[in-house]
Amino acid sequence: MQVEISQQGPLLKPDGTLAQVGWSRCPMLDCNLEDARSYIFRPLQFLRIKRWDYYAVFSPRRFFSATVADLGYAGNVFVYTLDFESGELHEEGLVIPFEKGIVLPRNSTEGVTSYRGKGVEVTFSVEGKERRLFLDWPGFHDGRGIRAEITLSEFPEHESMNIVIPIGRKRFYFNRKINCLLASGYIQYGDIREELEPDESLGSLDWGRGVWQYRSYWNWASASGYLHDGRCVGLNLGRGFGDTSAPTENAMVVDGRIHKLGEVAFEYDSSDYMGPWRFRDDEGAWL
Repeated sequence: MQVEISQQGPLLKPDGTLAQVGWSRCPMLDCNLEDARSYIFRPLQFLRIKRWDYYAVFSPRRFFSATVADLGYAGNVFVYTLDFESGELHEEGLVIPFEKGIVLPRNSTEGVTSYRGKGVEVTFSVEGKERRLFLDWPGFHDGRGIRAEITLSEFPEHESMNIVIPIGRKRFYFNRKINCLLASGYIQYGDIREELEPDESLGSLDWGRGVWQYRSYWNWASASGYLHDGRCVGLNLGRGFGDTSAPTENAMVVDGRIHKLGEVAFEYDSSDYMGPWRFRDDEGAWL
């Protein structure tokens, strides 16, 4: 049974418990993290709250990702890029004590995410149905440098996977995943400049807020692409954290519309992560 949230309201009650648990096709809840109550000593509650904005862009040549995160006690900015033909993968990250200089918005529907410092400038902004990404990191990969200016646009009736999952009584995971965003702009990686065209390049967002356990483990699979007939398809699958009896984050996405799934099993060899991964839903169908 999957519980679909249909009423707008706050994420948390005044006592810190979740007001609603479930999933929705669009954002319904206000992320009032100021009411979190998982920590006995309230002035230190901020140290347990986790927030992040993670963007990924898929093009015929490259996979590119940029993230700005606030872990409560530290900030984290990381970028990685993978060249499909050569197999070259490079990732770099910054750890910022006490998240100095990091800005993250209250909700996923508006506002600006930003960080500027340590030779890096990154900004994510939301303007209606468009999301604009800017990154300038001259020192990336020993001075090779990476710069990107990307616009991610929604389909006219774009839906997203929104979930509220409890982790015990007063811990929780509040998340929004948007697949199949149309990507335009460019990525400049060293001497390689790649122009992004929306008929072949797509993006996705993983927007997360919550209070987690000290140790967590989960699986996540996400993809966006085009079929030969021109339809845009994506998937979002996850397991391994919290109580998913009311909602899971599992869904297929076709031309921006959500097709909800229940539980999905991940089958893979943990000694060989590059080996085949298979996914099977709770009705026994292979995905």
